[in-house]
Amino acid sequence: MIPVLLSQQQSSLHLNVYESVKLSFRGVEGYDVYNVSIPFRWQGKEYLFGRVERREEWARSWVRLFEKSGPDEWSLVPGSMIYQLEDPYVSFIGEQLVMGGTHVRYKQGAVDTYFGYFYKGTDINDLYYFTTGPEYMKDIRLVEMDGGRLGVFSRPRSEEVRRQYGSESIIGFTSINGLDELTAEVIEHAPCIPDLFGKDEWGGCNQAYYLDSGRIGVIGHKSRKEVGDDGQVTAVYMNFSFVFDIDKHEALDQKIIGTRACYPDGPAKKTELTDCAFTSGIVMREDGRCDLYSGIGDTEAGRIVIDYPFEGHGRIVQRM
Repeated sequence: MIPVLLSQQQSSLHLNVYESVKLSFRGVEGYDVYNVSIPFRWQGKEYLFGRVERREEWARSWVRLFEKSGPDEWSLVPGSMIYQLEDPYVSFIGEQLVMGGTHVRYKQGAVDTYFGYFYKGTDINDLYYFTTGPEYMKDIRLVEMDGGRLGVFSRPRSEEVRRQYGSESIIGFTSINGLDELTAEVIEHAPCIPDLFGKDEWGGCNQAYYLDSGRIGVIGHKSRKEVGDDGQVTAVYMNFSFVFDIDKHEALDQKIIGTRACYPDGPAKKTELTDCAFTSGIVMREDGRCDLYSGIGDTEAGRIVIDYPFEGHGRIVQRM
C-alpha cells in the first residue's frame, strides 16, 4: 500500500491507495489531456474520451477519442470526431453510447456562458448531438436503471443556490423513461439531494452506477476554497462517493476516496489548482478493488487503486 501525504486540512483522512500512476497520451504532442471519461470497452477495444488543451490556454479545449495502446497509455484515434467540449463523460443507455460534455460559449472574446451537450449513437465514430442541458450547469450525469428508466443527476450552481442551501452548488436527481425525455427543463427541476455539501462547498456527480440493491453508487467531486498563510487562495477538489437511496431520496455512506496527494506529483495549470483532483469515475478490477480515474491539476490524468467504495450497498450492474 502506498503512503499518502495529506495536507494539513486533510490530515484526518485515512485513505488506502494501493497503486498510483499517471496516464500518458500519444498523438497530441504539445497539448495536455486531462479530465478524461472513464475507460470503456466498445466492440472488443478499450477507449476513453479526453479533454485536450494547450497548457497556456483555458476554456479553449476539444474532446477527442483515445484507444488503449499500452499499460496506462492511450493513443489518439486517427480521424475520430472532434467535439468543442470540456470534461467528457460516457454512459450506456440500451444499445447506445451517450457522451456528454460542457460547451463554452464566447462573446467578444470572453466566456459568456456554458451548457451541457449530449451525443448518442451506436457507432463510436459517428455520434449524433441530441439535446442541451440548462444554462450555467455542468456535471449532468445519466444512469440506466431497471425497467429501462434513466436516472438523471443535475448540478445547479449559483448565488441563488448559495442563499437557499448555503453551499455553492447542489446535486439534484430525477428519473425519466428514456433519452427522448431528457430536456433542460427536466434537468433544471430535479429535486435536491440534501446534506451533501457544507457552507460554501460545491461539487457534482461525475459517474453513476446502478447497483443490484436498487440503489445508485455515485462517484463525484467535492470542492472548497482554502486560504493559506500567504493569502494564496487554493481551490481544493477531492474525489468522493456516496450511495443514493432512490426511494428515500437521500445520500448514504458519504466518503472522500481520493485527493490530489494520492496521485503522482505534477504541474498545475494555475497556482490555485495545485490541489485539484477532478474525478472521472471508477472501473472494477478482477481483485475486487477499483481503478479510480481523475484529472489532476487541470493538466494531466491519473489512476489510483482503491477499495470498492459501495461495499455493503450492492454490486455494480455492468451495462457496458
